[in-house]
Parts: sequence; structure tokens; C-alpha cells
Amino acid sequence: MGKSVNRVRQAAQAAGLEIEIITLPTSAHTAQDAADSCGCSVGQIAKSMIFEGAQSGNLMLILVSGAHQLDLDRAPNLFGEALVRADPKRVRAETGFAIGGVAPIGHLCDMQTYIDAALLEFETVWGAGGAPETVFEISPQDLLKATRAIPFTNK
Repeated sequence: MGKSVNRVRQAAQAAGLEIEIITLPTSAHTAQDAADSCGCSVGQIAKSMIFEGAQSGNLMLILVSGAHQLDLDRAPNLFGEALVRADPKRVRAETGFAIGGVAPIGHLCDMQTYIDAALLEFETVWGAGGAPETVFEISPQDLLKATRAIPFTNK
């Protein structure tokens, strides 16, 4: 496993979590691909999306249910400012993850994290394991604690 996957594993251990990072037969380019490979509903996929605050320039990690799209028009009300997609080079340099394999834990930098409240309705959810073809299953409550995320309603 690569450095990014090992960093996710170490972050989980540091948070007192027991996770198993599994390698999917193919990379999960969409939430539906990931759900099909994991044998779960698309809503159980926790998409890790990195945005930049339009005014502050700060990176933000937003965990969104695979069943939802993030409505950027609502961002100022949800996150305190408008959001723009973060540059992939910046994401890689500052978080240690490449787009497509951004995990919810194990980042090189601290950043404000938000979690789609819909994810909290499931017994378990699936997050990226640090590479596009890796995932891990976790209770949403454990994910909430490990990320210190702020829940938001994405409807």
C-alpha cells in the first residue's frame, strides 16, 4: 500500500478506530461505482470533497453522501462563505491526497470539516482509503468524531 493509504490507517489508529482498508477490483470513479463494489447503497458513500473558501482561501473538507450533489449556491448559508473547487495541485500538496483518492482522515493539514447529515442516518458508511481504488467501512458516528466535522443539511 502507498503512503497515503498508510497515513489513513495511522490516522484511524490514532483516533482509536479499527478499520480495514480494502482494495476494490477497479477504481471507484463515481459514488455509484463505489456503492456497487462495496455492496451498499449509494447514500452510504461518503464523498470527500475539498473546496476553497472564495473569500478566505482556506481549504475545507466536505463529506457528502453519494446520493447528493453539493449545491454551491447554498454554500454561503451552509459554510459561511462561497466555495470554489480547490486546485488539484494544492489539494495534493496540502492534504497529501490526489483528487479521486481523498480520504476523510489522514490529511497533512488541519482544515474545517463538514459532514452531510444524511450520512449520519446509516449504520455504516464507506470512505476513500487514500487511493482511488481503496475504501473503508466505518460508523458515521465514529467518522464524525474522528473528523470533528460539523453536520449540515444538504437538501
